[in-house]
Amino acid sequence: MTFEQLRDKAHSLPLKPGVYIMQDKHSQVIYVGKAKALRNRVSQYFQDSAGHTGKTRAMVAQIDHFDVIIADSEFEALVLENSLIKRHQPRYNILLKDDKGYPYIRLSVGEAYPRFSLTNRPAQDGARYFGPYASRGNTQNIIDAIRAALHLPACGKQFPRDIGRERPCLNHHMGLCDGYCRDAGMKPGHDRAVAQAIALLEGRFKDVTADLTAEMEQAAEELRFEQAALLRDRLRAIELLSKRQKVVAGSLADTDVTGFFRGEVKSCFVVLHYVDGDLTAKDMELIDTPMEEDEQDIISGLVRQYYDGRGELPRQILLPCELDDVVALTRLFTEQVGHRVALLTPQRGAKAELIRLANQNAREEVERATTRAERQSKLVQTLGRMLGLDEPPRRMESYDISNTGASDIVASMVVYEDGRPRKSDWRHFKLRNMDGPDDYAAMAQVLERRLQRLLDGDEGFGAKPDLLLIDGGQEHVRVAVQVMERLGVHIPAYGMVKDDRHRTRALIGPDGREIGIRAIPALFALIGQIQEDTHRFAIEYHRKLQSNRVKHSVLDNIPGVGAKRRAQLLKQFKTVRQIKAATVQQLAETVDKRTAQAVYDYFHSEKDV
Repeated sequence: MTFEQLRDKAHSLPLKPGVYIMQDKHSQVIYVGKAKALRNRVSQYFQDSAGHTGKTRAMVAQIDHFDVIIADSEFEALVLENSLIKRHQPRYNILLKDDKGYPYIRLSVGEAYPRFSLTNRPAQDGARYFGPYASRGNTQNIIDAIRAALHLPACGKQFPRDIGRERPCLNHHMGLCDGYCRDAGMKPGHDRAVAQAIALLEGRFKDVTADLTAEMEQAAEELRFEQAALLRDRLRAIELLSKRQKVVAGSLADTDVTGFFRGEVKSCFVVLHYVDGDLTAKDMELIDTPMEEDEQDIISGLVRQYYDGRGELPRQILLPCELDDVVALTRLFTEQVGHRVALLTPQRGAKAELIRLANQNAREEVERATTRAERQSKLVQTLGRMLGLDEPPRRMESYDISNTGASDIVASMVVYEDGRPRKSDWRHFKLRNMDGPDDYAAMAQVLERRLQRLLDGDEGFGAKPDLLLIDGGQEHVRVAVQVMERLGVHIPAYGMVKDDRHRTRALIGPDGREIGIRAIPALFALIGQIQEDTHRFAIEYHRKLQSNRVKHSVLDNIPGVGAKRRAQLLKQFKTVRQIKAATVQQLAETVDKRTAQAVYDYFHSEKDV
């Protein structure tokens, strides 16, 4: 469908709730959304794109057609949208990463000695599964804590195969395992510990602590104080485990506080878990900066994905902003777990402070993850403002000339994008038809060749730079401007002026105006790095050409003289001049007579004379 057809179809939609499904020309679902009024929401995509974000424009450009499903209510639309996003995983929807989803604890109950492990999803294999949990790290900590509290094996031994084969490992000597590898008769104790572990994972902490308390008191009455102390320590470990388990499972947490921060490069969604008023855990997810500008849609989608599929939810979830679909979300979560889940957006007081803390956590995670990218982006913006450019110079190309006389005059083109080197676009040039060193003529030739390729649509030179940086002064920049005027190309160009220590101290325009950069150390370092890379890249190519030229000898042109005979002749006569002056008899003392005659004839032919 054409853009006009898409717009007409959007305007013909009813003012009813439902779901819209955007598809590309291959009928691949690229975006799924819900709406209270389909006509109003969908038609926004096909209006003036000036108000759209870059990602929205990219998505709209790929829409070939779309479908809608009308729902009876906003709640039905929300449930349907959730289902379709799960099924299609559209590239333009905000998606939490699968590998950081909701892991399960697996217990291999079919084995004689069941073991605990962590897995991504349940399987129909006869094992018992507990979960889903909030994160892999916290879930593994639960497994480790249960093993330590109940003194279950954590080693790699296979039971009953390895019972009695070796001495108990270090865990037994450290009091972390009861050493079931010593004797098959200890299996009832192992079974009892596994049963207690299952009870703990099911949240039946009171049952386990009551049993252990009774055992501890009986041991004390029988004067088995060492066993009583062991059971006491196990009780303390289980009490700590109880609190941690509540949070990780999300089953008995009092309050979850969600936070969100959107950066230029990445965004972060944070959930802080509180039990009895204490902050006990934090989950966070870094994602690419979302496409949609509406923060309500972003938070709604992230909250739904985060809590979807969990068997238990906290009594209340604090949100960083009010959501249009909060009523539908409340109903969805309440029906999911069987008790009311309150979604609140506090405006003041202690709960509002918790939201601020969650947002701050999200911001700090983004800054840690994208500090360099954001810093480089700000530097480029600063440079654009200093040079008076309409837009930040995202793509900068820098040029330098290298020569030592009339031979092997070369140039380099170094590219930086968003303040970082893009080495795949770096290029070398070997100058043509140069009578001798002439930096201005060389720079004119290089820029003309590069820009002409841009005009010709050459794939390797197709990206138009936003800024040209020339290793040189005002005259070099004027040459660049003259070349662009001849070709009808308009790109800002500045020279990189060095100080007496060969460091770039300023940028100079074709009018002679200098822009100092030393006042901003980060910008001073960036421009200096660009100039250093450009100079080094040119020098490396120049040296490579010189090396290749030295490796080639005039002797290589003589039939019968290969690398071995060439080396023999140069070793004996030292230079080509002395080889040329030698007689056939003298040459034959080093190589065979036939080769000696060929060498002599080559240097004493009429052409040579």
